[in-house]
Amino acid sequence: MRTLNVALGERAYPIHIGPGLLPQAELLLPYLRSKAVAIVSNTTVAPLYLKTLAAPLRAAGVRVTEVVLPDGEAYKNWDSLNTIFDALLAARCDRSTTLIALGGGVIGDLCGFAAAIYQRGVPFIQVPTTLLSQVDSSVGGKTGINHPRGKNMIGAFWQPQLVLADTDTLKTLPERELSAGLAEVIKYGLIRDLPFLDWLECNMPALRTREAVALTYAIERSCQNKAEVVAADEFETAKEGGRALLNLGHTFGHAIETGLGYGEWLHGEAVGAGTVMAAELSRRLGWLTDLEFERTRALLAAAGLPIVGAPLGVERYIDLMGHDKKVIAGKLRLVLLKHLGEAVTYGDAPPEQIRAAIEACCHA
Repeated sequence: MRTLNVALGERAYPIHIGPGLLPQAELLLPYLRSKAVAIVSNTTVAPLYLKTLAAPLRAAGVRVTEVVLPDGEAYKNWDSLNTIFDALLAARCDRSTTLIALGGGVIGDLCGFAAAIYQRGVPFIQVPTTLLSQVDSSVGGKTGINHPRGKNMIGAFWQPQLVLADTDTLKTLPERELSAGLAEVIKYGLIRDLPFLDWLECNMPALRTREAVALTYAIERSCQNKAEVVAADEFETAKEGGRALLNLGHTFGHAIETGLGYGEWLHGEAVGAGTVMAAELSRRLGWLTDLEFERTRALLAAAGLPIVGAPLGVERYIDLMGHDKKVIAGKLRLVLLKHLGEAVTYGDAPPEQIRAAIEACCHA
């Protein structure tokens, strides 16, 4: 097991990464406020791993409430949130109950948001079971639900007590989900870690075939990058750069997810295509060279990700991007690449250049 720390003062917490962690109740017990937990999972993950996590806790005298939601991005909404609250209230869960998110990014975001607002805040623990959630969404405290007009528009910052990333859960991950997670892994190399990007170019075949050593290294390196960014800008308030840089490709990608309907494309797939758009715009602004752009697109393709955007139409993209959380005073700020390994937030890209980049990447 490898352990990293997210340095947030009183809200600091560890990230444990390694195989065989789910049954180890002793890793979770020190972070429980009382001997009562509610495990939130979904219909795909629960049959695989809920008993593995819950049984050792029950054996240690912990009262376990189980909440199983439908699987999919389409269920990241108020109805699912209320299902969690119904179960917590029926089980008389009080403010000392710890919520445990067992699943991917949707479950982590839902469970974390529920924890943030149930009885004005209860503790929670992240137990991510997908690559995307292990390298990105479980770390940093962003929680929330989707709205028909925009992804993740309703939520709260609510840090977990602990992140427990059992790499054995990746053995049952569908190929498409694995690729989706690699989009977020590649992101760290593109925005701030060029040596890691070089490593990814050499080791992508090993990651695609789930070689344990390569996967563990990629997860640890990704979490280390995110932990450093979050520690420096927890609430994404930096005027330049900061935590916002973690959203490379996301403004374009969120437009795809919202425009097609949540769940039609996986989040990582939309981010992959969105990253190509961000790289194309960076090239048009004279920042990325042709070679750097091609390296970016080739690595995303090697990860099994789409590199052509969904055919929504340019104006639909522009409209949806206008609802992005990075819009300030009506001005859209995009995360772009000055060079490989160096990202910036930029609010002065000419609208015609943004449109041209979208058009180029949707008809490539």
